[in-house]
Parts: sequence; structure tokens; C-alpha cells
Amino acid sequence: MTSEITLFVNPTAGRGRGAHAAQPAASALRDAGFSVRTVLGEDADDALRRAREAVAAGTGALIAVGGDGLMSLALQAVAGTGTPLGVVAVGTGNDFARALGLPVRDPAAAGRLAARALKEGGDRAIDLGRVGDRWFGSVLASGFDSRVNDRGNRMRLVGGRFRYDLAILAELAAFRPIPYRIRLDGGEVADIEATLVAVGNGTTYGGGMRICADAEMDDGLFDVTVVGECTRTELLKVFPKVYRGTHLGHRAVTVHRVSSIELAAAGITAYADGEPMGALPLTATCVPGAVRVLTGHRPGAAGSKAWAN
Repeated sequence: MTSEITLFVNPTAGRGRGAHAAQPAASALRDAGFSVRTVLGEDADDALRRAREAVAAGTGALIAVGGDGLMSLALQAVAGTGTPLGVVAVGTGNDFARALGLPVRDPAAAGRLAARALKEGGDRAIDLGRVGDRWFGSVLASGFDSRVNDRGNRMRLVGGRFRYDLAILAELAAFRPIPYRIRLDGGEVADIEATLVAVGNGTTYGGGMRICADAEMDDGLFDVTVVGECTRTELLKVFPKVYRGTHLGHRAVTVHRVSSIELAAAGITAYADGEPMGALPLTATCVPGAVRVLTGHRPGAAGSKAWAN
């Protein structure tokens, strides 16, 4: 493994935390003896191009410093390459890092963990979801939740979590069940009325909502959470339970474990890792062991925790 490491930075993540986080993460890596090269981009496309160039040139690891949006870009660069991914999570949601038990908003600890994992072999091969030529690590959302994202993205006068809460209230007022057409693992096509369908490689989205609470990132399967047809009142009761994962016991909720899913619904945009994936229909496939993540888990040490110090 080369001693040169690439720091892939989103300086605007978490209202500017990305820029401040890069320095302690880089210092931790340099203190461990690594040469650190920083990659920025003029925009998302330019950043991804530069990250892919670093991977193609043989960098020892790509260390992503930012939120879930940057983690999504980093996955596009490293998936299927064998280049390990380090995670310095300093964004707003940080669902990818949370699912892996990695430090959140502690760039120095995340940098030390990545350095130690590189030196001592502490990486974990995890699955990724794939839609066409795009990869995702956490959850692909469609339905009520993606409509909230659509509406929130159109709101320009408010920001942060408040914008998301306003979008939820507006979508609740306009709520109607959505006609879906679904095929699981190439089986029979099912036509259903549903509130949302979430395809989970990881457990959470939206900054800790445990929509696919029992998902495992290395079992070769998605957990598909289907919230079926329910009234507005029922949705108001169920939605807060998502933060604890207890919604899975509700009568309207079913979970399917599958390696692929075909989804179709008119007028619905899919989001994965918080980023728009485009309008349905789409097919998502779980790809086992698609990326190695520097988690600090020693190979063969089942149930070991990430090293945070």
C-alpha cells in the first residue's frame, strides 16, 4: 500500500464544518506517517473526476471529509476498485457513518481511526446498492419521504432542519397513498398502494431515522421497508417511531429481504444517500462487498467495535 493518502473534502459540508475538519483529519494521518494530498472540486462533477483520478493513480485510500452527499460522491470513485474508503463525517445527516459506528463530527478521532486501520488492517468489506451506473451506501427513498425532499429542495427562504419539518407538514396536508408496481428478486409483479418504499443497504436516512432498522451492510441483501396504505392520522402516529425503529411493528409496515427490487410509481423521484437518483421506474441491485471501508474492525474479529482513539 502506498503511503500517500487522498483527502477528499467538501468545504461547505455542515455549514462550513468540512473546511475546518480537513486540518485535524490530515494532521492525524500525517502524524501516523502518511503523505496527505487534498482534493477539492469546483463542483460535484469536477470533484468526482479528481477523486477518480486519484484512485486510478493508486492512492492508498480515499478519505472523504464531509456529509452524506460527499460520501455518495466518494462511493462513485472507489466502488469496485479495491481502494479503501475512510470516512470523516462532519455533515448534517451523517447516516453512512452512523450505520458503520464511526465517529461523527469528531474529525481528529476519525482521522486517527483511519490511520490506525490502514496500518493494522482494520477495514470492512460492505455491500452497496446500485442503480444503473450509480452506487448508494445507505437508503434509497421513494414516496412520502422523497416528496418531502422534493418540497424541501424547493424551499429557499428557510434552511436546516426547519425546512425539512415544514416540508413534512405541507406533504401531510396533501397526503394520498401512492400506486406502486413492485417486483422483488425477479418474481411476480405486485401492484400496491403504499405511503413509501425504502430500500435499505444501511439502517438510517434523514439524520438518524431508522427506516430500515434491522438492515445489515454485509449480508448481500437489502431490507425493503414498505409502509402500506394508511390514513393521515395513522401516518402522524407512525412517523415519530421511525427514529427508534419501532415503526416496523406497525400493521401497515412490511419488510422484505431481497437482492434486487424493481420499483415504478408515476410522479415519484427516488433519493439515495440524500441525493436525487431520478424518477421511477428503476431497478436497484445489492452488490456484495463492493467497497472496503476503514472502520477499525480487525479482520476476523466478529462484533469488534471501531477504534475511536
